[in-house]
Amino acid sequence: MKCFLLSLCIISFAIIVRGQSGISGNEVIITSKKGKTSIITNENGELQLNVSPKVVKKLNNKGFIQYSDFGAKGDGKSDDMDNIAATHAFANQQALPVKADDGYIYYISGKERTAIIRTSTDFGTAKFIIDDTEVENRNASIFVINSGLKSYNLKGISSLKKNQLKIDASFNGPHLVTVTDSNTRRYIRYGPNHNDGSSQTDIFVVDQNGYVDMNAPIIWDFDQITAIKVLPINEDRLTISGGHFTTIANKAPSKYTYYDRNILIQRSNVVIDGLEHHITGETENGAPYGGFLRIQDCSYVMVKNTVLTGHKTYRTVGSAGDSVSMGSYDILVNRALNVSFINCSQTNDINDRTYWGIMGSNYSKNLLFDGCIFSRFDAHMGVANATIRNSTLGHMGINAIGTGTLTVENSTIRGTTLVNLRSDYGSTWEGDFIIRNCIFIPRANRHNNVSLIGGYNSGQHDFGYTCYMPKKITIESLEIDDSNFPDDYDGPTLFKNFNPELNDDTYREKFPYVVSDEVTLQNISTTSGKKLRVSDNMYMFRNIEINTQ
Repeated sequence: MKCFLLSLCIISFAIIVRGQSGISGNEVIITSKKGKTSIITNENGELQLNVSPKVVKKLNNKGFIQYSDFGAKGDGKSDDMDNIAATHAFANQQALPVKADDGYIYYISGKERTAIIRTSTDFGTAKFIIDDTEVENRNASIFVINSGLKSYNLKGISSLKKNQLKIDASFNGPHLVTVTDSNTRRYIRYGPNHNDGSSQTDIFVVDQNGYVDMNAPIIWDFDQITAIKVLPINEDRLTISGGHFTTIANKAPSKYTYYDRNILIQRSNVVIDGLEHHITGETENGAPYGGFLRIQDCSYVMVKNTVLTGHKTYRTVGSAGDSVSMGSYDILVNRALNVSFINCSQTNDINDRTYWGIMGSNYSKNLLFDGCIFSRFDAHMGVANATIRNSTLGHMGINAIGTGTLTVENSTIRGTTLVNLRSDYGSTWEGDFIIRNCIFIPRANRHNNVSLIGGYNSGQHDFGYTCYMPKKITIESLEIDDSNFPDDYDGPTLFKNFNPELNDDTYREKFPYVVSDEVTLQNISTTSGKKLRVSDNMYMFRNIEINTQ
């Protein structure tokens, strides 16, 4: 295959290498003509890369490409982004891996340019400085990892059912299916950032015969479908390793103008190993970030041995007219399946409340933290199945809504509650909780309240779905370190008071909140010696079966 490509180059040719639709600043026109290897920007803002036949042959014989091969200076001052983008474009065309030059410091200005990565890349010990102080397009990623495979509309399917085993279609291999019903609204947010919700969306994997991977099942009924797209899944693994990245933070007004100057992963079967991301230059104001690692529309992604950084928390005015803190993330997972973080941590103190929680997610399934030290785990608009094990979570703890099973084991959790069911999305979890061999260190608060499961639902707001508490909760071998609470506090509760007004049979819920059926407790201890109580609102939880062992 390489010989074929090489012969084409020697004949002289021109090919436009483009990334997926909607990615800005990524157009590279590659030619192979006699003369110097050169990179220029044409009047349309496209890169034009000429690689002489001699250099093509040399690079293929070397077996990999370095940024210096295409003129990157790596002095920490010269803008190397065009050279980096050109390097990856040529590497993609020739199916060659990329290796950064050890000891180089690549400066990346705010100019709109995106490098498309489709071959394994070793950033090594090189450093990358991303300057966000003057940015042409805050939505333009620095790197996009994709496959070049194209999604397409799937015809002939007009409806789907929750937990459906098979769709009526066949494929040439595993595919990722994204389905939307724009006529049905879900996640109708409540509170200071209230909104009108989002179109019903689901994402799942099918095999060549259309059978759904039931480890990540369909979670909604789709009585009507307004869009259904499929994307072939790469079965070969792409590895991105090393690299020390530093973002010089933006100084934009503190509004919801998210910056996505990041590494965007839109390819399945990717491993990120040994990457570091640092942040400098944060001031009194700034716009939030949408994840330095943004994982979207893909499956089977592993991030391991990686160090990230929490962003400073800024405030703005929310949709209800009140002052609110803006979420700002170094990790964002959207519409993605089977995403794991292994042995990862962050540079700043996980208990420093001046920094926002490091991770957020939406519409995702099968998320895993294993051996991680992060300020929080968070699922905004739902997660189907999540596991946290061998990990330590800081001041924002575990925040989630979703379905399936939430498993927390062999971990230390801080925060106001052991698990907070997000009240802005109805404090809903349609499934089970399993908590084993954990330590909970609740943060001191002015009310001197300690609860394992927190949330709020008045039963008066339509979130676009029925809201549930976990059907079955199992807690085994939990140590509650409440040593920082006064001696006269009442002791911990299993459930927070989810609705103080629901205290007798006269209260009417317009949208009933379904409470748990069964709780199993085994080997629960407190540092204070106080016993675990059910709740301060015994009426609301009067019918739950509590089993103690």
